[in-house]
Amino acid sequence: MPVKVAHPTALVIHGGAGVIDRDQLDSAQEAAIRADLDRALDAGHAVLARGGRAIDAVEAAILVLEESPHFNAGKGAVFDAEGRHQLDASVMEGDTRRAGAVAGVRTVRNPIRLARAVMERSPHVMLAGDGAEAFADTLQDIERVPNTWFDTEHRRRQLEAAQARQQAGNHDVRGTYFGTVGAVALDRGGHIAAGTSTGGMTNKRWNRIGDSPVIGAGTWADDRCGVSGTGWGEFYIRAAVAHDICARVAYAGDTLAAAAHHVVNVVVPQLGGDGGAIALDRDGNIAMPFNTSGMYRGWINPDGSRGTAVFREDDGED
Repeated sequence: MPVKVAHPTALVIHGGAGVIDRDQLDSAQEAAIRADLDRALDAGHAVLARGGRAIDAVEAAILVLEESPHFNAGKGAVFDAEGRHQLDASVMEGDTRRAGAVAGVRTVRNPIRLARAVMERSPHVMLAGDGAEAFADTLQDIERVPNTWFDTEHRRRQLEAAQARQQAGNHDVRGTYFGTVGAVALDRGGHIAAGTSTGGMTNKRWNRIGDSPVIGAGTWADDRCGVSGTGWGEFYIRAAVAHDICARVAYAGDTLAAAAHHVVNVVVPQLGGDGGAIALDRDGNIAMPFNTSGMYRGWINPDGSRGTAVFREDDGED
C-alpha cells in the first residue's frame, strides 16, 4: 500500500491595507504591530506543524489579531456613528465549501469563533445583529463582553476626526474602512481554509455591513485557492473579489499571483475602490497584492521561510 506523503503547509495573514505612511508610524508602533503579526503566525503555524486542520490554523491566527488593539477587529474595532462597535467575521473551508459568517455583533469578544460556530453548529451560513447575538446566547464557549470592552482611545480619535470632516461637509469615506484582519492556511492534507474579521467602517450608520462577512466578497476558499480581502467593502462586494481571484485560477488557468494582481490592482480600482488581499493556492504559492500605501501582512512559506511587512518595499514588491 502506498504511503501517503504529507502535503507541505503554508500560512498567510493580513492586518489590513490602507493609508499607512512612514511619517505617521513610528518605530515603536511598527515594532508592536510586527510583533502581533508574528504572534499570529506562530499561533497558526503551531496548528499546521502538529498536523492540524487549516480551519483551526485560520481561527488561531485571527484570534491573536482580534485580541490586539492595533487592528480593526475585536479589541481594536472602530466606532460606528453612535459611538459603539459592530463586528463582522466569516470563515470558509475549501474542501467542503462549508462557510459561516456573522454581521453586526456587539458583545462577542471573538467574532471569528462565532462565525465558525455558525458554520459547524447551525444549519445556516450567515447570522446578523440580534439573531447572531441570540445564537451566541446558546453557546457557552463563546465569550461575551460589554460593548465598551472594544473601546480604544486611538479609534475614538478616528471617530471624532471622521465626524468633524462630515460636519464640515466632507462626506468622503475613503480611508475609514481599513484594518480588517484575515488568514488563509494550507494544511498537511492539502486543504485550504480562509477567514476574515473586522470592525467595519469608522462612523458607519444604518447597520452598514461590508465585504468581510460576505462569502465570495471578503472570504473564499475552495479545493485549490483561498482568499481574505481588506479594503473598501462596497467595491469588494460588487466585484466578488475573493471568489473572482479563485475563479480565475480555476477557470482561466491564471497563476495565483496573476489572478490576485488583476482583481486587486485592475478590477477594484476601475470601479473606484481600493484595498488589498492575501491569497494562497494548494501548491503553497502566496500572493499579497494591494493598491494602497501599505498593508500589514505576514507569511510562512512551505519551506519554512517567513516574514512580516508593512510597506511595499519591505518584501521587494514593485
